Amino acid sequence: MKIVPTTEGHEPVQAEAKRKPFYKHTYFQVLFAIVIGSLIGHFAPETGQALRPFGDGFIRLVKMIIPPVIFLTIVTGIAGMRDLRAVARVAGKTFGYFLFFSTLALIVGLITANVIRPGAGIHAKIGAAGDYSASVAGYIGKAHESSITEFVLNIIPDTFVSALTTGNILQALFVAILTGVGLALMGERGARVYDVLEEISAVAFRIVAILMKAAPIGAFGAMAFTVGKYGASSLADLATLVVTFYLTAIIFVVVILGLVGRLAGFSILRLIAYLRAELLLVLGTSSSESALPSLMAKMEQAGCPKSIVGLVVPMGYSFNLDGTNIYMTLAALFIAQAYDIHLSFGQQILLLGMAMLSSKGAAGVTGAGFITLAATLSILPTIPVAGIALILGVDRFMSECRSLTNFIGNAVAAIVVARWEGVLDRKQLAQALGGHASGLAAPPVIPE
Repeated sequence: MKIVPTTEGHEPVQAEAKRKPFYKHTYFQVLFAIVIGSLIGHFAPETGQALRPFGDGFIRLVKMIIPPVIFLTIVTGIAGMRDLRAVARVAGKTFGYFLFFSTLALIVGLITANVIRPGAGIHAKIGAAGDYSASVAGYIGKAHESSITEFVLNIIPDTFVSALTTGNILQALFVAILTGVGLALMGERGARVYDVLEEISAVAFRIVAILMKAAPIGAFGAMAFTVGKYGASSLADLATLVVTFYLTAIIFVVVILGLVGRLAGFSILRLIAYLRAELLLVLGTSSSESALPSLMAKMEQAGCPKSIVGLVVPMGYSFNLDGTNIYMTLAALFIAQAYDIHLSFGQQILLLGMAMLSSKGAAGVTGAGFITLAATLSILPTIPVAGIALILGVDRFMSECRSLTNFIGNAVAAIVVARWEGVLDRKQLAQALGGHASGLAAPPVIPE
């Protein structure tokens, strides 16, 4: 049984989008907020740091609605498919895609670090990072708490309802899949529940549209705080690492994901332009979760069925972290080079393997990449874990690039998996990427 593409409730209002003046588009408002926030953070650092609650408050608002959106999207997607073999097939293809490109991203980071050697010449001493032990203690502590067993057990929520209240994406995904499968097996009785959930889903996306009105305020507060607290001066000593990471991420997106997009029949640059509002929001808040609901709506607008989007995008936020993976191997080798520690080919392969394990399950929130890096180094005793203090000052700036790369990678994955399943609406995709769907995703229309 084929999955039937559906974008009901997510149709872009093209006529209104064309009539809108540029300053009313979300992407312009967010960009303007980022610029103003950066200026305040630079010229009035204390004021910039005081604006942090605006950014934190917006992210909390979005995280509040994420579990219900994931739950409703996945349940209605799976229940609408009916054929559970199709669900298993989609999940298998998705995991295969994630495993391949996550590993490729780790390898790209490893190769870049060996070619450019951004840490060479620093000559840090093993005891030098001790001055920063208080700053990194929290990250190291969380890293030691991480394990594969703990990760798997954490997927199972304490209760059915707690999966929707704790903010854990994987728990919401787990419960949603079980509920969707249950509804699909119930036949006509399940269809009645399905209709109710469809209406509730419309309400959830309407709430998303309301919350996104505050996106410029959130980006303003978050950027003012980042620049005010860390400042451009913190980039000076580690500029080589930051520039290397950004260039590597850009090459990965434009060349590797660009080639994937070309094979799948779309332009990566047009996709980036289509998602510009969400990408600017991710840039401003340093969190890919802030744009998760909008990404799901945008992917449906672009011709990907709800069933595909509901499985691929939430799973990607834990298992398809291209930017985080590039960062992990690049940063780990940077620390080794800074301490003049030579890693053999075998040790680097071991580092790659450890990074593959510890990177799984890292949430798309600020600081997660730093925690997984600490977890990787704690498993590999050759490199001192305290060495993460060397990059603590610039991690926030690299966090933005990690989040952007992760976000784009998951958008590409949704289109590719939909194409593999033969359910991608190519006409709708071409229309969306051609510029007809502009700004923030339109919310579902609720009948009067």
